[in-house]
Amino acid sequence: MAIRYNIRMAGVGGQGVVTASHIFSTAVINAGGESTIVPFYGSEKRMAPVESYVRVSNEPIYEIGEITFPHILMVFHPQCITHGKSYTNPFYYGLKKEGVVLINSNTPMNLEPDQAAELKDLGAKIYYLPATQMSLDVAGIDLATNMAMVGAIGAITGLSTIEATGEAVKDRFLGKGFVVSGGTAALDSVVERKFKKKAELIEKNLAVVKAGWDYAVDNGWTLGASSMADQTTSAANKAAKASV
Repeated sequence: MAIRYNIRMAGVGGQGVVTASHIFSTAVINAGGESTIVPFYGSEKRMAPVESYVRVSNEPIYEIGEITFPHILMVFHPQCITHGKSYTNPFYYGLKKEGVVLINSNTPMNLEPDQAAELKDLGAKIYYLPATQMSLDVAGIDLATNMAMVGAIGAITGLSTIEATGEAVKDRFLGKGFVVSGGTAALDSVVERKFKKKAELIEKNLAVVKAGWDYAVDNGWTLGASSMADQTTSAANKAAKASV
């Protein structure tokens, strides 16, 4: 069965949103799937809006570019919601029916009444992941927040594995095949200075990835061949029958 998820990641500068999209995309490919990504950001500075668009599937992907109608939204910072720090407003714009919203927050957020009502009408599944707290507890630094988000989305989609994600993290921090922007490179330097050796850096990041992964599994967030993927397949089947 064809499984396909269009994912819009939103966060702020300094959180490693683009790095997260690269790592998750690579993890899916490592696991035998397909993926394309497109990052989008303006000024490269802390707390400025950042988005990245990731398509993942177990079949070939022929699209690239902005994702207007995502199956999944990942919100790396609550201010993308509370302060409108997002290039897409409202933050859930275009979310497909029964789509997933993964928010980095320790507790459920008090959404505006009209936003809550619209998300309810969509049948959206809203998941709260304490990603920053996980990063602090496991790695002793908040800059591994993105690793918790990567772990959770890997478990949710079912298109990567812990092992494949681990290899993607190693590739990222060992400098194999990644071309990063000036701002992302500077962030990497800050992270690396917090740990004496890259081996320790990788070990801590992998531990946060696993924490995010386990949290998603323990809370029953895994989708696999979910209704969203079924909807995509069903639409394709109907189109094929109509053309016969």
